[in-house]
Amino acid sequence: MDDRELTQRIKALAKALTSEPPTTVVKLMEDLKKDTAPTEEQLRSTKAGVTVGRLRSHANRDIARVAGEIVQKWKKNVDAAKDAKKKKEATASPAPAGSSMSKPYEGDTEKRHFKLDKVDTKRTHSDSRNNSIGLLYNGLAYQNRESVEEVVARAVEVEEACFTAFKGETAQYRAKLRTLFTCLKRKDNAKLRQRVLLGEIPAGRFVVMTDKELASDEQRAKDEELQKENMKKAQVPMAEKSISDALKCGKCGQKKVSYSQAQTRSADEPMTTFCECTVCGNRWKVSLLTILRMTSNADNTILSSPERSTLSVLVIFIFITRGATGWVRLVGWRSACMGFYILHFLSSVDRSCRTA
Repeated sequence: MDDRELTQRIKALAKALTSEPPTTVVKLMEDLKKDTAPTEEQLRSTKAGVTVGRLRSHANRDIARVAGEIVQKWKKNVDAAKDAKKKKEATASPAPAGSSMSKPYEGDTEKRHFKLDKVDTKRTHSDSRNNSIGLLYNGLAYQNRESVEEVVARAVEVEEACFTAFKGETAQYRAKLRTLFTCLKRKDNAKLRQRVLLGEIPAGRFVVMTDKELASDEQRAKDEELQKENMKKAQVPMAEKSISDALKCGKCGQKKVSYSQAQTRSADEPMTTFCECTVCGNRWKVSLLTILRMTSNADNTILSSPERSTLSVLVIFIFITRGATGWVRLVGWRSACMGFYILHFLSSVDRSCRTA
């Protein structure tokens, strides 16, 4: 049955569906089923497969049944033709023993490419997998004089192992192939290429190796050196902070507060104190005036004698370190005034304690 006859029968069937009873349509379809099944090219050019395939969901059961039988018959015929073609290609005569494909490569090994080497990468039914074989060939053949046959055979094994390990053409499959190609293409990784080509590293093992295992000896040494250097930097001792029980955390109410000081304003201004609660981790900063206000609690009652003494020493230390410098240089007039204020305040605190 040629294309013209098949086209006429499909047109007659389409016309009968709109103007003839179902029995006539079924008879036409039965005759179509008995004839020789068309080829895949005929089905594509005449669109007979599309027309008959739609009838499988027809309201009439007999029409739907016969349509399903026709589609099944045509599909089996197309699959059989494909299998016969594959067997024919597989049993084709191999290249002669003295061909260039089996000889060691004699060109520039750094420019080897499956297209330049005229390699047939069509080993599967998927274009994506065939391209992956070509990619692996480029990586394995780089800076190697192995014959084309040996390199492409190893590339096919690696691709098949990767396809099996990651259960198809998944995102992990594609990512792993890119990683393998990158590692194989490195100039300092000739040892890895040679071990894979010689079979020292099986394909199944190669596709599941980690980045560290795929790296060259030189790269691993650099990574270890960098890791040691980072460890040394992380182990640098941190500057110790003073801990005082005179400062109270406003979040948890505990008096286990560490503090440090830094000059954040002009030179004649008091230093800023940065506080951190060692219990809850709360952080805040205070100035000299804030510390002075903290000498009394929320009920305006005077702190205990040990707490007042500790806080007084802290305040005087801040004043001396900043105020004395100002006096010597005759520019610290603000610190000097603050010092007199502190002395006056401490005197009033002592008098209040005595009267209490």
